Amino acid sequence: MARTYNVVTYGCQMNVHDSERISGLLEDAGYVRATSADDSDIVVFNTCAVRENADNRLYGNLGHLRPTKAKRPDMQIAVGGCLAQKDRGEIVRRAPWVDVVFGTHNIGSLPVLLERARHNSQAEVEILESLDVFPSTLPARRESTYAGWVSISVGCNNTCTFCIVPSLRGREKDRRPGDVLAEVRALVAEGVLEVTLLGQNVNSYGVAFGDAGEPNGRRSGDRSAFADLLRACGDIDGLERVRFTSPHPRDFTDDVIAAMAETPNVCHSLHMPLQSGSDDVLRAMRRSYRAEKYLGIIEKVRAAMPDAAITTDIIVGFPGETEADFLRTLDVVREARFSSAFTFQYSKRPGTPAATMPDQLPKQVVQERYERLLACVEEITWAENRNLVGQTVEVLVAVGEGRKDERTGRMSGRARDGRLVHFATGDLAGQIRPGDVVHTEITYAAPHHLNADGAPMAHRRTRAGDAAEAGRSPRTPGVLLGLPAVGAPPAAPAPTTACGS
Repeated sequence: MARTYNVVTYGCQMNVHDSERISGLLEDAGYVRATSADDSDIVVFNTCAVRENADNRLYGNLGHLRPTKAKRPDMQIAVGGCLAQKDRGEIVRRAPWVDVVFGTHNIGSLPVLLERARHNSQAEVEILESLDVFPSTLPARRESTYAGWVSISVGCNNTCTFCIVPSLRGREKDRRPGDVLAEVRALVAEGVLEVTLLGQNVNSYGVAFGDAGEPNGRRSGDRSAFADLLRACGDIDGLERVRFTSPHPRDFTDDVIAAMAETPNVCHSLHMPLQSGSDDVLRAMRRSYRAEKYLGIIEKVRAAMPDAAITTDIIVGFPGETEADFLRTLDVVREARFSSAFTFQYSKRPGTPAATMPDQLPKQVVQERYERLLACVEEITWAENRNLVGQTVEVLVAVGEGRKDERTGRMSGRARDGRLVHFATGDLAGQIRPGDVVHTEITYAAPHHLNADGAPMAHRRTRAGDAAEAGRSPRTPGVLLGLPAVGAPPAAPAPTTACGS
């Protein structure tokens, strides 16, 4: 019988997409997905190092599997991702029952490392310092029939003092536009209706492009590259929704706003991290914008797209943050009127400049400010959501978005602006599938979701719904090979197998 695998994912959308690549690699190598980690022949933990509790979660889960591993010595455990890149051999020292440790730069090595660990009967630790192949050149087992992640870049050139990501994922490397669009078309051909363009800083896309051989004679570092990519997505037949995450306010340009407003399939939703409303804290964070610039971007976005839903990230309790700094954050939140905000208590991460800054705040001060921020955000998001009561929205039906759907008889999905909608199915119960599209009227608003309690006004069956009904998950092969390069592309290479296969 084929050996089975299970992938456990922590962290951001980039990690979720990397896990799709890990699953694709393992299935290409002959493994079959299992229903749970305890029943698997291979368990892969794809880790995150951004939050302080990431270490505890990983080692807690590794400890949970230790008795299983003792009973089934042929079981293999692999740890990858950002925490693996950071801790390296420390993982095997603390959890010697782990078989493989691999980093963010060599996902494609996993099948070979597993075989090597089995053959040598010892742990294999392989951490590269730079990317060997662009992740999107690897096969993927997509988790959704209707929505797909597409990486346009990896790495980050910013030096935010609280963030460990640049040291773990390296400097920014961008894919050529043709490679990105080829992957989008491949997903659409599989029935996918929505793509999200991924990057640590999507709107700095194109920073490494050179003069020779680039589309439109693009100059090195041309700031129009991301807007051009959004517009090009608008020309892909069958692609109904385009999203992107996350842009950096420093690099946000007017042509991106124009591309969002003028390209019909680009959703009027924007996730743009604020982090703090205090200019002094932003300076200490080494965030190269100030509150006035941030609010100016929002003003321009809403002038071009009055229906735009804007979400953000905010950190409370950064070292040296005063009560006045925190109150300025609340002021910016009230002025920006976010539709949602991901709020975090500052977490000290070894290896970041902020970890050694003076004036680290007491836990009770951070907690108290965090609770005040949550109350402020919830008041605003609730008011913004109430403005939508009585409006008709288009919902792309999703899986797993509504935890109470089975009890309430509703289904759930996302409106074009990204808001979560729980809707009644009426006489269409049993006919609506994940991946289908419905139009329905909002009847009730809560701070974090909308309800539509009347029967849908319209229901459109889609190819994504057909795939969901048939139990098919999109599978995409790697798109082209190798890292992006400056200058004219070389002649087409001979067909190559990926990652040691």
